[in-house]
Amino acid sequence: MNKHNRIWFSLLVIVCLLASPTTSSGKEKKQEKDPFAVPSHVLTISKENTFQNTPEDLEKVEPSKLTKKFQKGIDIPIDNPNLIKVLNETSINPSPIAIGYRGMIYIGRWALHYESEETAVNWEYQEVNQNELNNLGGERGEAISYNQEEEREVKGALTNQISNAEDVQNMMLQASKEKTELPLSFQATIGKDTKKGNSYDVPIKKQGSLTAYSPAVNEKGNVTFGEVYIELKGSKKSIVVKNITNQGVGAWIPIQDHLSFSFELK
Repeated sequence: MNKHNRIWFSLLVIVCLLASPTTSSGKEKKQEKDPFAVPSHVLTISKENTFQNTPEDLEKVEPSKLTKKFQKGIDIPIDNPNLIKVLNETSINPSPIAIGYRGMIYIGRWALHYESEETAVNWEYQEVNQNELNNLGGERGEAISYNQEEEREVKGALTNQISNAEDVQNMMLQASKEKTELPLSFQATIGKDTKKGNSYDVPIKKQGSLTAYSPAVNEKGNVTFGEVYIELKGSKKSIVVKNITNQGVGAWIPIQDHLSFSFELK
């Protein structure tokens, strides 16, 4: 092989190497579609809504140094903000000379921890409005737009009975908010005369129907319950959890200021 041919052969090898697929697993993997991404047929009405929804901002309670010490002494995580608040306010101080002193103070039976197992969005959770346009005898095409005819309130709820329901709802709401990053609340209202600029063509000899739905998140998981005690041993105190149980729970949580639209011609 002469020098000229060797140069062309080297260039061909380089081109083939550049054109070959990379072996990097990171590049081969396609990014998974975000299951909580808002689809194109779902529109936000936060600016147009004639009813001002109040965002459900949950109180974040930071555990005190003593509460953190309590938590390290047990195997069960505690993320119930109301229980953390109670533990933060604990001010039992046994005497440093209370040698041999023992005692148990019952704090109550609490929902300690919520573990999310499945989170999914139903973009057509509840029908809230329907606009219709009859163009059967029309001479030209018309257009139909969304106009909320009556105020509608959409309420979420737990799907099964459970003790400490309010605490459980708050923990489920916090978990689903963190996973979806959507404006979730157990109540969403669409005000009367709310309008949106989305329009749909209704040709002659046709009837158009535009239906609006309020979306919601379906949250499922498990709640851990337990009886909480503060144990005193001399000058030391710790937390003890007894009679631990687990229960499956589900909830529907509406998405505020979002509507899903479905248009149909007849």
